[in-house]
Amino acid sequence: MPDSALDQPAAEPKDPPLPGDVPGAADCTPAHPVYIPTKQGGKYHFAVGPSNSNYNGTSRTAKSTFTSEVTAEVGVAVSGDLEVSVNTLINEVKTKFHVQVSAKMTAKLGNSISVDTPSHKTTHAKYGVWRLMHTGKSYYLHQNCTASPEHTVVSYSPYHVGWYLWES
Repeated sequence: MPDSALDQPAAEPKDPPLPGDVPGAADCTPAHPVYIPTKQGGKYHFAVGPSNSNYNGTSRTAKSTFTSEVTAEVGVAVSGDLEVSVNTLINEVKTKFHVQVSAKMTAKLGNSISVDTPSHKTTHAKYGVWRLMHTGKSYYLHQNCTASPEHTVVSYSPYHVGWYLWES
């Protein structure tokens, strides 16, 4: 042992690090709910009011005009055990997928659309709110860095008011 080491005091034993004391470690305090979006699904239309249709029995293309008959507010729909608020879910989805979704949107009375209906076809129209589907996982992170069981959550978040049109 070198002489210089004899002059040094012995190092005191250290307590194990606490959560948050280790750089890069998870910070679990305070305990909090967590939502992590994992997948973006398709676009789904939530109709407000009745479905409309117009049959063109002529030999030429005809103009069909549809007008919304009700006003309604459409919000986020969630299936599964969501541990966080809907606003937190919305913010996480916006951040992960770079989309503009809202907690709720209003489809208003009197909105009209005109479309061409081909000869001997029927144009159908529904007015409402388009929603994006997202799948994610939600759980509660405890102060000691243990977590409750993960729940799969499927949500439908409003992103656009408009018409759903199809022909038959």
